[in-house]
Amino acid sequence: MKHTRGAAAGLPMHGQSAGHDPARRPPPATKPQAARPRRWPRWAWWTGAVVVLALAVAAAASHRHELAGASHLLAHVSGPGLAAAVAFEAASFVFLAALQRWLLRSAGGRLGLGTITGIVVAANAMAGTLPGGSALSVAWTVRQLRRRGIALALATAVLIAAGALSALALALLVALGALAADPAGPAPGLRIALLASAAALAAAIVLAVCLIRSARFHRAARHAWTYVTTRWRTGQRLADFLAEVFHQAKTIQPGIRGWARPFGMALGNWTCDAAALAAVLWALNIGVPWRSMLIVYGLTQISISLRLTPGSLGIAEASLSTLLVVYGLRADQAIAAALLYRIVSFWTLQPIGWTSWLRLTLHTPRPHPDTGRSRRQPGTPRSPTARPARHPHQPPHPHASTKDTS
Repeated sequence: MKHTRGAAAGLPMHGQSAGHDPARRPPPATKPQAARPRRWPRWAWWTGAVVVLALAVAAAASHRHELAGASHLLAHVSGPGLAAAVAFEAASFVFLAALQRWLLRSAGGRLGLGTITGIVVAANAMAGTLPGGSALSVAWTVRQLRRRGIALALATAVLIAAGALSALALALLVALGALAADPAGPAPGLRIALLASAAALAAAIVLAVCLIRSARFHRAARHAWTYVTTRWRTGQRLADFLAEVFHQAKTIQPGIRGWARPFGMALGNWTCDAAALAAVLWALNIGVPWRSMLIVYGLTQISISLRLTPGSLGIAEASLSTLLVVYGLRADQAIAAALLYRIVSFWTLQPIGWTSWLRLTLHTPRPHPDTGRSRRQPGTPRSPTARPARHPHQPPHPHASTKDTS
């Protein structure tokens, strides 16, 4: 994908600046040397994947009996439990799509839930498969939103807000898991460390809110930003783009009470995924360690989010099975649960995600003419060309997308 955020925002690309002189272009002999630093992270990424795979093979060879027990459990999976796990996993993606759709609609953007769900599933497949997939999936998501008429600044603000809400929701689940865990159980030091981290995060959030509401902080930030933009060639264009992003973010501020609904959607995303893990244990006829369930799930998701290997292959399975063993499961049970959970939450979604990616990439959408514009402020007169509000029972706009995938 050739589209880049800098190009879309009107920012100079790498090697360009205001008043760039073609005569000062570096000689071609220096170009291969400048490209080499960009290639080594990809090689390091794949090298790490090979190392992890080799370690997994060595661990499998040394734990043949546990793998045999795990294969026996996997051969006797309960159908209703597996169906419940799949349903919870699908619901988690719908919650994530509903979160982004709510943020878009609060700022005046109009996209169907099916379209956004397809984008979310496809972006998840990209993030879990490709080197640097997280950055590529964000860029592709912005590209798809722009193709459907969403402004670049609004798409950026929505993704930032959705990511922040998801991170806070996961932190809340980990804190709740640490509180629910048995103080006299295994790894008491880990429980104390998680509670201390949750307290520090809460203090940081309170401090950030106080700073945002402080007029003195606003003046200091404005002076610092002016100092930077006047001494950096591309600073003014970047400042204009960030100002637009901030303006769009302000249009989706519903107040403290209003944020409860999107935060509940972000929490529903993680909660349904954790319920899928519990359903996997049920499908394997394994007793669910309810008191330690959230802490096991939350720490596993943190390790997965690091993306140290393609799709966190080996990292996710090892962290989940290790934590399950620490909190009371047998090794064969933990291995079977980790493998089945990864099949439900990752491997099954890959073909679905890439099919959705192919469909969305090749499809030419017809954006709504008003999509991506800021919401009309209360008290301002309505434009003569503005369309009347749609009745709740009226059929959707003909340009609205239908459901692409679950």
